Amino acid sequence: MPAVSGALFWTIIIILVVYFAVVIWVGSKGSKFSNSMVGFATARGKVKPWLVGASFAASYASANLFIGVPGLAYQYGTSVLWYTIGCFGLSWLGLLLFAKTFWRYGKKFGGVSTLPEWLGKRYNSKALQVLVSILILFNVYYIVGQNVGLATIFETVLNIPYLWGIIIGVTITILYIGLGGAFAQIVTDGIQGVLMAVTSVLLLLSLFWTIGGGFNVFGQLSSKLEAIDPNLISPLSNGGPYDSWVAIAAVQFLLFSFVLMPHLLNKVLSIETEEDLKPFTLSAGVVLFLISTLMVLGGLAARVLAPSLDSADAAIPVYILDAFPPIVAAIMIVGIISAILSSTDSLYLGVTSSIGNDFYKVLAPIFSKKQVSEAILDRNAVRVAKGSLLFVGLATLYISLDRPESLSILIQFSFSAIISGIIAPVTLGYFWKKANGYGSIAALITGTALYVLFTSQNLIANIYIAMFFSSVAAFAVMYVISLLTYKGTVSHQGAVTIGK
Repeated sequence: MPAVSGALFWTIIIILVVYFAVVIWVGSKGSKFSNSMVGFATARGKVKPWLVGASFAASYASANLFIGVPGLAYQYGTSVLWYTIGCFGLSWLGLLLFAKTFWRYGKKFGGVSTLPEWLGKRYNSKALQVLVSILILFNVYYIVGQNVGLATIFETVLNIPYLWGIIIGVTITILYIGLGGAFAQIVTDGIQGVLMAVTSVLLLLSLFWTIGGGFNVFGQLSSKLEAIDPNLISPLSNGGPYDSWVAIAAVQFLLFSFVLMPHLLNKVLSIETEEDLKPFTLSAGVVLFLISTLMVLGGLAARVLAPSLDSADAAIPVYILDAFPPIVAAIMIVGIISAILSSTDSLYLGVTSSIGNDFYKVLAPIFSKKQVSEAILDRNAVRVAKGSLLFVGLATLYISLDRPESLSILIQFSFSAIISGIIAPVTLGYFWKKANGYGSIAALITGTALYVLFTSQNLIANIYIAMFFSSVAAFAVMYVISLLTYKGTVSHQGAVTIGK
């Protein structure tokens, strides 16, 4: 597609400059809350719960739901709806089931800042805490996916070279997260979540004049897709990731488990009181519903309007520029860019918080020749977390130079590797008193190692099925090892309950 030019180009640029100025300003306002590790990682109690909920949905969505999944819909058709239905239905159900218990445990442990710290205290295991912090480094590939999505928008719409698109995104994100930590991330993502919801609703309304058919618009869309290729309206994809009912079941398992991702569960740790969980989960559900179920329709409609795109990931920007007046299209393009940044900043925060809180803060006292006070250790951990932003940013920028074949598949590979390792320790940690640190470490290593083995060696080609079997193996290993070592573990683990 030809890039935009003239008045539309400069309208988008002006809106972007204003938007970037606002997020950096928010970052500067949050600097006073990010001087401690808990403030940098969670900003607990500093942001309204409904805004934290919108931030959760925005962080969940990312370039995956705004670029990658619509791209898959463009390529494979309506079979991709299995993914979007699960995004809202099962993921929100997972949030409702996990949030309260996770929050109560966090309070019981005296307040925690990250998921690795939560697991470390639940199982009284510093080794587990460090290992989970290393596992979270898989999120580097998740960030790469966001970088590629942002660069694709800049390149496709504004004719800004791919490399410069990545540099702009990495620089802006690192700047405001480094300034304001979790406060900046949650507030900006909350605003972005609202923009994303508005963009999704506008896209739904546009089908009435791009596809036509009145109240039968979805029937009309289905008919036009079938005319292009009957496989596009099949419940199973032809050669894609949704090619069997087993794969679809595995996708639903993944989406139910996705709320366990560290950068999402950390939002629960930002809530100050248990009463605040209700507006948090309600806000998260409403925004997530709008974002996850509507954007994929744009990918399907783009296949009708522009059936021969070179890159499926360009489906949404192509559709928006074709369907809307220039000023509306400009605002929606900025909305998509904000969607990408909303996950990127959350991922950067999660990775760097874990480096400071779960790696440095745990290992520094062990290797230090002299005793360090808790206050100094915490202050140094924040410095390490902020300093690591630069190194993580440069690493993701370098990896992003080699554009992946599919944005969505890259993103889903990264979070599937993490979920395979942590799902058993988190879930059994809720419900089973005999679950212990030895079993958790064994599950972590088993789940992640098997997932990487299955996918890298192409033993299980479908990434969703690979994650399912890796997770099942992790549960089995944790169950056996925990039973064998239960009598030798400290009583702290068995004494944990979920009381108020």
